[in-house]
Amino acid sequence: MNQSAKRHSLLQVALIGGAIATTATVSVFGPAWTRSVRAALQDSPKALVDQVWQIVNSEYVDGTFNQKDWLAARQSLLSKDYSSKEEAYIAIREALQQLNDPYTRFMTPSQFEALTNQTSGEVSGIGIRMEINESTKRLTIVEAIENSPALKAGIKPGDEILAIDGKSTQSMKIDDASKLIRGKAGSKITLRLGRSGRSAFDVQLTRATIEVPTVFSSVKQEGNRRIGYIRLREFSSHAAEQMQRAIRDLNGKKVDAFVLDLRGNPGGLLQASIEIARMWLDDGGIVRTVNRKGMNEDTQANRTALTKLPLAVLVDGNSASASEILTGALKDNKRAVVVGSQTFGKALVQSVHELSDGSGLAVTIAHYYTPNGTDINHKGITPDIKLDLTEAQERLLASNPNLIGTPNDPQYSRAIAILSTNSFAQSSAGQTPRPLSVRAQDLKY
Repeated sequence: MNQSAKRHSLLQVALIGGAIATTATVSVFGPAWTRSVRAALQDSPKALVDQVWQIVNSEYVDGTFNQKDWLAARQSLLSKDYSSKEEAYIAIREALQQLNDPYTRFMTPSQFEALTNQTSGEVSGIGIRMEINESTKRLTIVEAIENSPALKAGIKPGDEILAIDGKSTQSMKIDDASKLIRGKAGSKITLRLGRSGRSAFDVQLTRATIEVPTVFSSVKQEGNRRIGYIRLREFSSHAAEQMQRAIRDLNGKKVDAFVLDLRGNPGGLLQASIEIARMWLDDGGIVRTVNRKGMNEDTQANRTALTKLPLAVLVDGNSASASEILTGALKDNKRAVVVGSQTFGKALVQSVHELSDGSGLAVTIAHYYTPNGTDINHKGITPDIKLDLTEAQERLLASNPNLIGTPNDPQYSRAIAILSTNSFAQSSAGQTPRPLSVRAQDLKY
């Protein structure tokens, strides 16, 4: 997402919905009356309150507004005097609570900026991942992102950040450090680093706009088979192009099959999930969305698949929204075998608007269904091979992320076992294995 796009007002991003576009609000009142009210409200907190009401009124998926009198809500909102924007924020949140929809929500300017940064797949900073080391309790570099200022400056995993622009990081929280490190592209920052085997030293860096990796891939030799393992962390605006590069790279390395890991993926942009589904499917439906007027929009594959090799998809209870769109498309079209736990169960599409003061509003605009017409809302997708991890196994993988996608990962191991069978070669051609329900401790590896 480029910087100019982020400044559109209203900015609309469909989260598990379409490209960025400007949109207009619609009022139920006459144009002359509306113009006079807006003139009176201009530059006041009431203008923001009215803007939110208008967007919900024109877009919200439920035309009954949860059986509430939405017009009365507007009259109540505009009858009050707000001494600050913060008071207006409170009133907006209270009004939205009437809809009983956790996904239709108001965001402060900082919350909205965080969301747009996340969905854009870009950050303005130096390109590092960091953590508080459990043993030393110090702020420590985990990774310097590819093509980032940090990597170019020679920053390495394990380096300790002792100070940021002269401010000590002792007892500093990750979020506080992130705020200091991020900044406008082109601005300077100085880190004081500690590295094993040498005394503390300073590194000056110039911040840049960095594409955040969301797709991670590798070749894994499993017996006599080469497996292309791809982990997708979220559906950002760069996810599709990163996925395309990963599939093509693994094809070039002559893999025999693929494992697509969507565990822990909370979703993101609808368009990204559609584009990625088309990389695995040559034909068939991907998703059907229905708006409040009952209008259906069916999205189909378009014969642009990058591979026809066998595919297993890994999911869990945190695989949500766009992850479920992709999983549902691959499962219903019998393109992949799905392994893991029941998915989250979010079948709603939101548009995200930038408001006049830089705050934001996410509003539910549609309901979606899998290609077979299944409504997964509050239910999730049942894997073909249902395999729940034990609490001990979850703790092991959480504390040792390097074990994810290895023989120590029971769900991954189960996927490899399925991909290695002759029966799966037949199922990938159109015969999905019947669902099984097992627990990880029942399997022997």
